[in-house]
Amino acid sequence: MRTEHRSVDLADIRSIWYRDPAAFRFPTGLTEVERAYAHREARLGFGGVLAALPVLWCNHPNRAADAVFKPLQLATAAASGLSVQPTMVTNSPDAAARFAAEQGVANTICKSFGPNTVTEGGTLKVAFTRRLDDTDLNRLGSVGSTATQLQRWVDKAHEARVVVVGEAMFTILIKAGSLAGHVDWRADFESLSYLLVDTPPQVADGVRTYMKALGLAYAALDFAIEKDTDRWVFLESNSSGQYGWLEAKTAAPITDAIADLLTGGDRR
Repeated sequence: MRTEHRSVDLADIRSIWYRDPAAFRFPTGLTEVERAYAHREARLGFGGVLAALPVLWCNHPNRAADAVFKPLQLATAAASGLSVQPTMVTNSPDAAARFAAEQGVANTICKSFGPNTVTEGGTLKVAFTRRLDDTDLNRLGSVGSTATQLQRWVDKAHEARVVVVGEAMFTILIKAGSLAGHVDWRADFESLSYLLVDTPPQVADGVRTYMKALGLAYAALDFAIEKDTDRWVFLESNSSGQYGWLEAKTAAPITDAIADLLTGGDRR
């Protein structure tokens, strides 16, 4: 395989780091239909050749594509012995209202299935996790527009991100110093503090089972730690999850672990 910058003999590949690759580029002058056809053929052709390589993937694109679905994550986590919260996926305003009534309005959150940002009119807009209030019950009609995720709120002391690299596991507590950060730590990074800790054995066992079930070599899993019970509640997983800022804050040797995993790869 050759590009303008380098070439590689596919037989020499031992492992592959796969994260947000650039899109295929095609010759100018193609029609929209031709471009769509060319993209499909490139994905199935070149992508198919790479997918067929019997080497260590971190992560295999097909496994990563499966693992992006939040409902699948929750079902897999529960089957792996991890705690999950009652969750509803619906586009029915009436069903959403019933769920909120059952859980308690203030104990119900709404959050996105995918990336929580959109750009509209040149402005970046962010949809952070939101705890519902009585006002929200009067505007549930928008639930009918598309799939909506509602979940029971965790009365949490703090959260944790568990970064898994092969057999290595790095668990960082994330403590929020503001109300916005307590609901969704992405909303106030300046208020956060971090602590590298040991993973509770039962959580570690569940995480390993989860990773094996979804065929992942790398993932960043988020947990909420319940205030009174110290129960670790699985929230979601990102098979391309960020870790750099956590490594910088805690000196957790995550990059070294990734390098060790890749250099020790090759599953032929």
